[in-house]
Amino acid sequence: MKPVKIGLLGIGTVGSGTYRVLERNREEITRRAGRRIEIAWVAARNLTRAREIVGPDVPLTDDVMRVARDPEIDIVVEVIGGTGVAKDAMLAAIESGKHIVTANKALLATQGNEIFAAAGKRNVIVAFEGAVSVCIPIIKALREGLTANRIEWIAGIINGTSNFILSEMRAKGLPFDDVLREAQRLGYAEADPTFDVEGVDAGHKITLLSAIGFGIPVQFDRAYIEGITHLTDRDITYAEELGYRIKLLGITRRTADGIELRVHPTLIPAQRLIASVEGAMNAILVKGDAAGVTMYTGAGAGSEPTASAVIADIIDITRLMEAEPEERVPHLAFQPDALSAVPILAMADVETSYYLRLRVKDQVGALADIARMLADNEISIDAMLQKGPADEDGETDIVILTHRTREGNLQRAIEGLVKLPTVRESYSRIRREDLG
Repeated sequence: MKPVKIGLLGIGTVGSGTYRVLERNREEITRRAGRRIEIAWVAARNLTRAREIVGPDVPLTDDVMRVARDPEIDIVVEVIGGTGVAKDAMLAAIESGKHIVTANKALLATQGNEIFAAAGKRNVIVAFEGAVSVCIPIIKALREGLTANRIEWIAGIINGTSNFILSEMRAKGLPFDDVLREAQRLGYAEADPTFDVEGVDAGHKITLLSAIGFGIPVQFDRAYIEGITHLTDRDITYAEELGYRIKLLGITRRTADGIELRVHPTLIPAQRLIASVEGAMNAILVKGDAAGVTMYTGAGAGSEPTASAVIADIIDITRLMEAEPEERVPHLAFQPDALSAVPILAMADVETSYYLRLRVKDQVGALADIARMLADNEISIDAMLQKGPADEDGETDIVILTHRTREGNLQRAIEGLVKLPTVRESYSRIRREDLG
């Protein structure tokens, strides 16, 4: 049978890993796919470096459009990254009738609706398992393994850099800035770590999972995103003493009023299995009405772990290339004409419980004033603790755990609390999820 011809766009971290794994496991991959898979073209900016990776026999070019439009190519694998050249090449390949494999979560989360629509018109597949938590087969689980379920919620540690930083802060009692520098030295964090530590990368991923889980268009612009840069080692210690771990979670949940779509630091009970996922590892929980809670964990980054997902997508497309379009699994798990217009909830309307740390003057009536302000905003207290004796200024930390309430209620309460004469303006607010 004729080999499947691959056009590889990019030979950086993911592209080089894809090439290596394809070469190393060629026999096994052919046995699984039923056809030989060959890289027919590689497009790269640095042709000298590319030649060192792929050897003398693979054709090279610095013209991505040449590869995208080559009539001999069956599948274009886009691992360039970014949302400029990658998008143009992807749309050109789709227009030329080629199937697509990509690990580009930023592009799909922000412009995926356009890409999926173009692919639908040309009856080609867009596969993107590597875009979310690399080698964890979470997209396949949602699109296929859990397809009988009505998904209720998805929550996950989906950024390895932030999880490494929070793990180190907890284990070593170090402040954020010190651990970030160490993460950069070890290669876990980029020189500009903004997308990771500010939650943007996790936002891209949870946007895609939300679309697949609930059958809605991708809507990254509606996601609430909050990173970990404001977290202190003090809050991590207090959370530990209270029986919780702090993780940066992507969360999407179906409610009667709409879909929650959010990324933020979250207190998780320490006995939950996901709370023990440390370092650069990822873990995702999915709650289905029939299956209950299932968990998926694995490496959150890396050349060959991502290549594992990319090549799995190539094999899947190879198996399905001759199938009629209506027999294939849809890009977002639901038939394109069955996508729902359920709204994404504004963060002010989301309900959860909270950890709230206040710096308070240790004097008579202070706690009563705080409790009254919370009650006035329909917030019920689960626990209120004073952490340590007052300092030389007569101030102490008060930690409050609330029952579930609307975000808007808590924000109004905080605005009132910091105006009290006994409460300082600095505070810490972290959302709390049971995930049971």
